[in-house]
Amino acid sequence: MKNLANKIVQKLTKKKLKISFAESCTGGLLSSSITSISGSSKVFNLGLVTYSNKAKIGFLKVPKKIISKYGAVSKECCLLMVKNLSKISKANISVSITGIAGPNGGTKLKPVGLVYIGVKKGNKIIVKKNLFKNKNRISIQKITVSTVLNIIDKII
Repeated sequence: MKNLANKIVQKLTKKKLKISFAESCTGGLLSSSITSISGSSKVFNLGLVTYSNKAKIGFLKVPKKIISKYGAVSKECCLLMVKNLSKISKANISVSITGIAGPNGGTKLKPVGLVYIGVKKGNKIIVKKNLFKNKNRISIQKITVSTVLNIIDKII
């Protein structure tokens, strides 16, 4: 993971791109993976850990009715998280993560390991639904970060 983060920081630096994150279930692990690399200050713009619904509503301006209707762990919430993060941060690449890291909190419709990843680069936005099978909390967090780093690496 560290090698990939290093590669990303180098690529972002070379292309003079800035990146920002809004994390929920990863609790800052993604931001930490990038900021642990020397030189990341040239490319890392902003990292928010919007863990609670209140933070998603207050900081990322996700409408309360979206969370009420679809839940915080939803494509709709993830999409608004990344769109609004992009407006706040003015970064070239913005990433949002919302999911259920477990071991508790899962349901039949939204099981532990369900994670949505939103990525916005320029005018292009993708929201990817993931279902990570390992029910171990830290494993889900780490595989989420690894998945995001791979996505970022491909789009730079």
